[in-house]
Amino acid sequence: MKITLNRINDDFLFECTNSQGNSILLDNTSQPGAKGVSPMESVLMAVAGCSGIDVVAILKKQRQEITGFKAEVEGERVQVEDAKPFKSIKVRFLLEGDIDPKKALKAAQLSFEKYCSVSKTLEPNVEIGYEVLVNGEKV
Repeated sequence: MKITLNRINDDFLFECTNSQGNSILLDNTSQPGAKGVSPMESVLMAVAGCSGIDVVAILKKQRQEITGFKAEVEGERVQVEDAKPFKSIKVRFLLEGDIDPKKALKAAQLSFEKYCSVSKTLEPNVEIGYEVLVNGEKV
């Protein structure tokens, strides 16, 4: 796996591109007029994307009918010398459709305990929690 990062303005805007040519913009969001997401926001996005892929794949294999899928992710940071790494991350899955709530909860559990490489990478240093709502009801 390899990405390239190219600076595309005179400040802090970078384009990150993968080997397939897909890209995202990273920027210093503490500056006015930022045109990309911050690197730390991209970490939260990576957790949501990785676990989201797992949950959808597991539920599709179980023939659950997903008509809506959303994840909200919040990260709490802590000052460590000059850096502010994440202390904890909480993921909230909001699913809609003809979905067995127990299966949805089990899919999230499997993602975070077994499959999600992003959360597994962060896990030694970051507490990661999750909750699942199916059709507006907390599981």
